[in-house]
Order: sequence, then C-alpha cells, then structure tokens
Amino acid sequence: MEKEDRLLLSLENFLDSDIELLKANIQSLIKNYRRKSRRLDKIITQSDRQQMQLLHLNEELEKANAELDQYKNHLEDRVREGLAEILALNREIEETQKEVVFTMGAIGESRSRETGNHVKRVAEYSALLALGLGMDQAEAELIKLASPMHDIGKVAIPDSILNKAGPLSEQEFEHMKSHTTLGHDMLKHSERPILRASAIIAFQHHEKWDGTGYPQGIAGNDIHIYGRITALADVFDALGSRRVYKKAWDDQDIFELFHKERGHHFDPRLVDIFFEEKEQFLIIRNAFQDVE
Repeated sequence: MEKEDRLLLSLENFLDSDIELLKANIQSLIKNYRRKSRRLDKIITQSDRQQMQLLHLNEELEKANAELDQYKNHLEDRVREGLAEILALNREIEETQKEVVFTMGAIGESRSRETGNHVKRVAEYSALLALGLGMDQAEAELIKLASPMHDIGKVAIPDSILNKAGPLSEQEFEHMKSHTTLGHDMLKHSERPILRASAIIAFQHHEKWDGTGYPQGIAGNDIHIYGRITALADVFDALGSRRVYKKAWDDQDIFELFHKERGHHFDPRLVDIFFEEKEQFLIIRNAFQDVE
C-alpha cells in the first residue's frame, strides 16, 4: 500500500511539473504573440500612413500633370501664333522684295522709254523656260523675281544714248554695253539670293551661245543658265515690242530668227523649249500688253 502511495505521489509530482512547464510555455507563446501582434499593428499603421501618403502624392502628381498639360497646350498655342506671325512677316518681306525688284527693273527700263510691262513679261517668259528645262518651282520663281533687274545698269547710261532714234555710233554702243557690268557691280555684293541671281543676269544676259556676245565673250555652258534664259526671254520681248529706234517685229519673223540663231545666239535647248511653249509665250504677251 505504501508503495502504491509513493508511486501515486511521484506521478502527481511529475504531472505537476509538466503542467507548470506547459503553463510556462503557453505564457511564453502568449507573450510572443502579443509582442508580434504589436509589431504587426505598428507595421499596419505605418503601411496605412504610407498608403495615405502615396494617395496624396498621386493626387499631387495628377494635379501637376493636369497643370503641365494645360501649360503645354498654352505653349503650343503661343508657338502656333508665333509661327503664324513669322510666316506672315516673311510673306510681307517677300512681297516687298518682289515689289522693290520689279520697281527697280521698271526704273531701268523707263530710262529707255520701255514700259514696266516689259520686265513683267520677261519675268514670266523666264520662269516658263526654267520650268521647261526641268528646274523646280522654287528656282523658277527665283529666276522670275531676278530677271526684271537685267537692265538695271541702264540707270547709268545717258538718255542721249538710250533714247537715240537712229543707230548708235561705235563709241555710243561701247558705252551702252557697259550697262551689263554696271548692273553687275550694283548687285554683286548682296547676300540675298534674288539680288545675287539678278547680278548674274545683269552681267550675262547679252552673252551668246557661240561666244560672240558681251561683256566677257564667253560661250556655251560657261554662260550661267540664268543669263541664257533671260537672254532669250529679253530678245523675244524686245523684238515683238515697239521701240524708239524700231517697229515691232511680226511673230513669224521672230520665229524665223530664233530658228536661225539656235546654237548661235541662243542655247539650243532653250530654243526648242520656246517653240514647245510658243502658245504660252503669246498668252503671256497678250496678258501684259503695253499701254500706249
């Protein structure tokens, strides 16, 4: 009996010991759980705060993007307005340049009692020839604007020579020929494309394909194409117009001369283009007739 009591007492002590150990383990687990729970609450709180900050930042970013888009649209409007103003100003400058060039060309012609319509016709003829050669529209327009200045050097030639009804003496003709170099000298220092082209035309529009022209006596492709074009346009208009020293030629006589002077006075290609576009030349002449 005593043995059983001791065994029972030992079992109770063992169980009590295990229970105490279990309690201690449970209490430790509870403490760890509470500690981790507090850490988790802290992390959740920080996450919520960061999420709120992120939402606020997103709102600020959306607001900034909206303001940026508004500014961008405003800036694009200002740029478009600025470009429109620049284009309008450029057009005005170009129109002013055209007007000045035609006016100066007309002044040169008026010294020899030729009308302003002469330079307009020469301009149109020159552009037509340029396009016929295959030049692009921009270069044809440049020649059209520059060709009216071909006789600008005549402003320095005395009226007694320009308007002489009879033939010029050898000395007078030499003086007359100087209008090419005078015109070139007036224009050659400009950096403007129109005036640079005008300088070439003023200098070379009396050169001939076979080298018998003036002032340099150059021939063929050594003559600038602008000079060759204006030479034919100027001669066609001069022959078909009345001058103080001559009557206007009949068209058939002009056509016969052009056939004869193909490869002599004129670039053969330009003569061929002239006859291909002959009807258009006559339309231009009729559109800009001289007023008596």
